[in-house]
Amino acid sequence: MKDSAPQVQKLWTKWKKYRDQEAGNELVKHYMPLVQYHVHRISAHLPNNVNKQEITSLGFMGLVDAIEKFDLKRDLKFDTYASFRIRGAIMDGLRKEDWLPRSIRDKTKKIESIVEKLEQQLNRSPSAKEIAVEADMEEQEVEEIIKDSLFANVLSIEEKNDDQEDNKSEALGYVIPDEKAELPEEHILKQENIKELARAIQTLNEKEQMVVSLFYKEELTLTEIGNVMNLSTSRISQIHSRAIFKLKKLLTSK
Repeated sequence: MKDSAPQVQKLWTKWKKYRDQEAGNELVKHYMPLVQYHVHRISAHLPNNVNKQEITSLGFMGLVDAIEKFDLKRDLKFDTYASFRIRGAIMDGLRKEDWLPRSIRDKTKKIESIVEKLEQQLNRSPSAKEIAVEADMEEQEVEEIIKDSLFANVLSIEEKNDDQEDNKSEALGYVIPDEKAELPEEHILKQENIKELARAIQTLNEKEQMVVSLFYKEELTLTEIGNVMNLSTSRISQIHSRAIFKLKKLLTSK
């Protein structure tokens, strides 16, 4: 075990050796910031209607599961193991729940139909403003719907475990048996989806790629991205919306 805090080590010993419930509760309290970190990271990509408390509850269950199953003898940091369990619990919960409202799904279908119609009329991809006029919606609403529906489609792709790529020496797939292991065909399909998303991102222009990277990978706010790129927040918002719109079109047209 690599957590050097003596008091935490004592809690682990009490919990693992004697199943001391008080020690278990203290471990949960100690590691709750890890849950909050992953909740913040994942909910940044979700529609505003998704209840953050529900996501926190899913992460909490993942943490409890991690504390229950963690083996102190393994040469693995608990934070790494718990992150795997927490994120997995949240993602599984989101996939099981229909978190995109029916009203948004209906509007998404309407927008997709309008896009197809305008493409035939204009012989090019329509802008969000042109779609908004045809749909009798505000341009910002169209952009939000496109963004939300995109992440309904690529949620599981976008939240792949980057830590496994960056830290291959601690890749969880090599050290932790996964009771919910993917079938070979599911793994292949997921990898193809990841490659497809990567290819789609590469078709964006330089500014769009940078905004997508800073927003979703580095987790900067639009204002912070504006400071980095020396552009206004509203301009960054426009670039972000345009990039999401392009990705949505590319991924749904396959």
